[in-house]
Amino acid sequence: MVEIGGGRRLHLVRAGPEGAQPTVLLEAGSFGFSADWSVVQARLAERGLRSLAYDRAGLGHSDVGPAPRDGLAIASDLEALLEAAHEPGPILYVGHSMAGLHAHLFAGRNRERVAGIVLVDAITPTSAEGAAAQRIAAQYVRLSQVAAWAAGRGLMRPFARFGDSIGLSTEGAAHKRWAFAHGGHNRAAADEVVEWEATVRQAKAAGPLDPDWPVAVVTAGPARVGQRQRALMAEPARASRHGYVVNVAAANHASLLGRRYAGAIVAAIEHVRGMANRT
Repeated sequence: MVEIGGGRRLHLVRAGPEGAQPTVLLEAGSFGFSADWSVVQARLAERGLRSLAYDRAGLGHSDVGPAPRDGLAIASDLEALLEAAHEPGPILYVGHSMAGLHAHLFAGRNRERVAGIVLVDAITPTSAEGAAAQRIAAQYVRLSQVAAWAAGRGLMRPFARFGDSIGLSTEGAAHKRWAFAHGGHNRAAADEVVEWEATVRQAKAAGPLDPDWPVAVVTAGPARVGQRQRALMAEPARASRHGYVVNVAAANHASLLGRRYAGAIVAAIEHVRGMANRT
């Protein structure tokens, strides 16, 4: 638990050897937290890579944060966490799902300490635009609010055994199932999702990723399904001078992080790390 100011604390998980650079920063998607990355962190540590995963405000074990919980609030908290934890970087930023927006915003605010980016089946400012994407986002906002309401009344507890859709190891899976039914965790997650439109605007305003940064994109799902969306997701890597794109057809949005498919994420991180150390 790291105090970031005002008495608030965020939960940080470190793995891997001290001094290994760049430091891999793992940002979970909506409703996700540090446990989502437990398999990836273990495999990175086995390869001698240092990584950090954390719980955003109100999620997992972290203290709640002030409203609104938009992208700017999340980026400010992360910057404060890295400073308080004495983790100056350079940072290799890895974002899953909605954290693709956080990746763009953090990178735009911290260009001097970003070594590279890995986007894991991640939303980008471009892929979040358009009428279809906005309809899906509106539906997701309503669903997240229902989940928070149900969890706050204990209605999710009978279904907690289904909480690990990733396929984590024993400890990570137990932590994920706990969060699935936890009222506070779900309320904080819904508060982030409600700020979806603001976060998209903020990520877009941060500007495009630097083409000199190595950027990898890892997507999931059958190659013939969702081709247009997958192409939009891949744009940041296509725009990079050191881009890397891979699709894991047998994985889905969640299982991509789990025991069966995490190797694709680790390979992408190693590619970006190698390119960052060459430039």
